[in-house]
Amino acid sequence: QVQVVESGGGLVQPGGSLRLSCAASGSIFSINAMGWYRQAPGEQRELVARIISGGTTYYADSVKGRFTVSRDNAKNMVYLQMNSLKPEETAVYLCNAVIATNPNYPMNYWGKGTLVTVSS
Repeated sequence: QVQVVESGGGLVQPGGSLRLSCAASGSIFSINAMGWYRQAPGEQRELVARIISGGTTYYADSVKGRFTVSRDNAKNMVYLQMNSLKPEETAVYLCNAVIATNPNYPMNYWGKGTLVTVSS
């Protein structure tokens, strides 16, 4: 069984910074990719940033230059450093991981999310 757990959300003022962490644990053979999505109330879930096993990163255009995704392969963790946060980025941030529990069958796993509120 695999678990994906986020931490680090909270209240931050506009222009402030926050760092999210996500840990994957359980019967993990390999992790192909890890990333962050967000979902605001009444909105669709959107991809924020992603990092694949080789280290290649992807960012949504709206966060480029402000957010940084990084990964600790030894700890099965992914981080999201968010700077210059805007009120419209208030959302539940969810961690996603593509994990194989055996060599031939990777699957998507989701955390429950952590709330980020950007407000003065």
